[in-house]
Parts: sequence; C-alpha cells; structure tokens
Amino acid sequence: MTTANTEPTAVPGVTEPKLGEELLSVTGLVKHFPIRKGLLQRQTGAVQAVDGLTFNVTRGETLSLVGESGCGKTTTGRLLTRLLEPTEGQIILEGRDISHLSEGKMRPLRRDVQMIFQDPYGSLNPRHTVGKIVGAPYKLQNVKTEQGTKKSVQELLELVGLSPEHYNRYPHEFSGGQRQRIGIARTLALRPKLIVADEPVSALDVSIQAQVVNLLEDLQNEFDLTYVMIAHDLSVVRHVSDRVAVMYLGKIVELADRVDLYENPMHPYTVALLSAVPIPDTTRKAKQDRIRLQGDVPSPINPPPACRFHTRCWKAQEICKTTEPPLLQLAPRHQTACHFPENQPSDKPVAPAPSPDTDPS
Repeated sequence: MTTANTEPTAVPGVTEPKLGEELLSVTGLVKHFPIRKGLLQRQTGAVQAVDGLTFNVTRGETLSLVGESGCGKTTTGRLLTRLLEPTEGQIILEGRDISHLSEGKMRPLRRDVQMIFQDPYGSLNPRHTVGKIVGAPYKLQNVKTEQGTKKSVQELLELVGLSPEHYNRYPHEFSGGQRQRIGIARTLALRPKLIVADEPVSALDVSIQAQVVNLLEDLQNEFDLTYVMIAHDLSVVRHVSDRVAVMYLGKIVELADRVDLYENPMHPYTVALLSAVPIPDTTRKAKQDRIRLQGDVPSPINPPPACRFHTRCWKAQEICKTTEPPLLQLAPRHQTACHFPENQPSDKPVAPAPSPDTDPS
C-alpha cells in the first residue's frame, strides 16, 4: 500500500493487495455478555456482541472492520488485544493460541499487540506528563533502551510529528490531534507487530484526520506494521485498507479486497452502506440511488434467526428467515454471506440451495 498525500476522502489508485505470511488467525470467535437479574444474579439472557467471526490477517496488511454502531467492531478489537476474554473461539498470533492465556502469560505478548484508542482525551492520564505516558510501556515491560528512556521517548515524539520539548508537558496542553499522536507514540514504544486501531480519527476534526491517517500509513511502511482498523467512515476505510470486513450484528457478512468491495459489493447491506457515502461529483451523485434501510437495527440480545439482516433487506425471501447463509467465496479474495448476492459473477454458484421442505418463494 502506497502512502497518499491526499485527504482521506480521496479515492486512491488501484493497487495490488499485499500478500505475506499469516500473522493473526481468528476462528469461530464469540463474545456474549451475560445479563443477570434478581437477588441471586441468575443469568436471564446474553448480549451477543460477537457471534462466530473467522478471518486472518497477513503480515504488513491493513484489515478494516466496518459497520453500524453496535455491530461488534470495538468488541472484536478488544478481544484481539485480549482486553476481553472470548466466550468461544480461537485467536492464533504467530502460531500461538492466545485465546485464554492468563494475564501473566499475556504480559510478554503485549509487546507484539497494541491498541490505539478512539478517544484521545480519555486514553491519556491527565496527571502524567507526556514523557511518563509514552515511557510507561518501557517500565511495565522492564525494557532497557541503549540511550535511556527519556531519549527514546523524545525520538518517538519526533517520529509522530511532535517536538522533543513536549516531554514535560501535560495532555491538557495539547489539541485533539496532538493527543492522538501521543497515543500513537505510546503504542509504538515496544515496536509491536500488530496494532488494533479503534476509530483513531473519528474524534478529530476533518482537517486533522488526513494528517493522522497519513502518519499511520508512513509508520506502517517504515516499521512493517500490521493494522486491524476499526472504522465507520467508509471514505477513510477506502483510503487506508487492503481488505475490508463488513460486520452486522456480530457477524461478518462480507470480506473482500478493498478495490473489489467498493466496485462490486455483493451483500445487500454493503450495497446500502456504500450508497450513503458522499460523492463530491454532483453529476455522479444525481445518478446514484440512495438505499434507505427500513426499520432499526435489531437488538443483539435477541437477534433475528437465520440471516440477521433479513428484517431490513429488500431482497429477503423465506429461505433468509430459516437458513443462515454461510460465508462463501464467490470471487477471488471476495467472501459473502447472502442467499441472493448482488454483482455476482455468472460462473459462481449462489449459497447452498434450500432443503426440499423449504419454500424459497
């Protein structure tokens, strides 16, 4: 992926996705939050935040997770960094299963997996100086640097576009964009292999978003970083991603190469999301059909059976209410979970046919 100097809303040129060895592998990942009531705190239900995710991330690529609020993006990110314990499933990092490692065994692995948080204001301790914040990973991991912690921290600050003189300042003395740069510097301290970025620019002004996005791309190229990017702004996602996974109610409904997904979306939910992306060209916007989904997103406490999108889908038929569509590869590097996908290649079969006792009409 090449570094772009344009605003994040600009459409980059078509580039070949990076291919490398597998760094992260996720299989059947599930996270249910129990709902307890009464004096004895008996479980009466569960919030099905993440329900059976399977994907992998190759070294040096950027995989973006997109979807509406409440679809499970942030929960997935916290599961990957083991800030949350999975209910079921496997998370394999460089061949090692980290799904249920204890806190003590996870501690040395935290050097390899770090997280950039969404809120640049809430993620920094207001009582600590920038030097103490960025230098905290060295202390927690008992890492000794050749030039000393202070010098290393000042080099990190320069790396993210801040001045070494900021070492003794406090977070309240910085703008939102500068605070996010401080958070990025802290993330880079231990030279991680995988960075989970939870909407790193959504809380920033539009003019600052492009700077931070370009900074992340520059750092990726310089240090061969691998990103799992969580975002809801599809314009930013198109600018930074190699592959995109579209989530709906805790499940991946489409996973594809970025160029293919934006040019040939197959799942109706993806088609609806992309129809809402603003286009600066007024002539093209006039020709674009805006798809307005009916109804609200169902509750993750009691999601619809079978295809979870069928309650809002204009293509839904009886089979969508009775049979869950598997995530099938309908094109090279393009997987979709839909019985009636859009833009489907003519030589590829649709999802498995309904059973004889099911009426698809």
